[in-house]
Amino acid sequence: MAAQLETIQIETAPNPTAAVIWLHGLGADGSDFVPIVRELDLSGCPPIRFIFPTAPTMPVTINGGYVMRAWYDIYAPDLVRREDEPGLRASQAAIEALIANEKARGIPVERIVLAGFSQGCAMTLQAGLRHPERLAGLMCLSGYLPLAATIEAERHGANHDTPIFMAHGTMDPVVVLERAVKSRDLLTQLGHKVEWHDYPMQHSVCGEEVADIGTWLTKVLA
Repeated sequence: MAAQLETIQIETAPNPTAAVIWLHGLGADGSDFVPIVRELDLSGCPPIRFIFPTAPTMPVTINGGYVMRAWYDIYAPDLVRREDEPGLRASQAAIEALIANEKARGIPVERIVLAGFSQGCAMTLQAGLRHPERLAGLMCLSGYLPLAATIEAERHGANHDTPIFMAHGTMDPVVVLERAVKSRDLLTQLGHKVEWHDYPMQHSVCGEEVADIGTWLTKVLA
């Protein structure tokens, strides 16, 4: 059984009827995206519980084996030539446990958004597309589709038409734009509904993107 991840939780109002599980990037922790909640215009949304889990620590090959918070190991700058499949699948199980926990607390799966930045984006696609019940949406920031060769066979029909929000910086030196575009194109080719945005930024989040996230969350949760 997957270990329960530590989380930070924020409710926009009492008695939430929707949830957003938001996964941080490599080397960060659950606190990373907490400040963004205050910046989102969620006036058109019901009460939402935001859940920010913290990844376990592990040695990361590309960083010289330095131990840091990571959802999986990264072996090379291109991210995909050799992938840490066991690590990806272990974190997928931990994310499944978070979804199950929200379900147990009374939030239906179709009212849960999976979201993530960078490695967290990769995990959002890894877990969300394989989840056996329909999610409200997948919010994918500055990341890419991992284990791309397996997705057609492993994805679950329940999330075939789940809305996918993909956003990326055109000057991103960490996950280069081409990597994200290839992921977007493969998902589109497989029939998934991708809403694509790019911004003149590096590996980060900008104000225009925060506004677009608020609009999209309102659309999938209102």
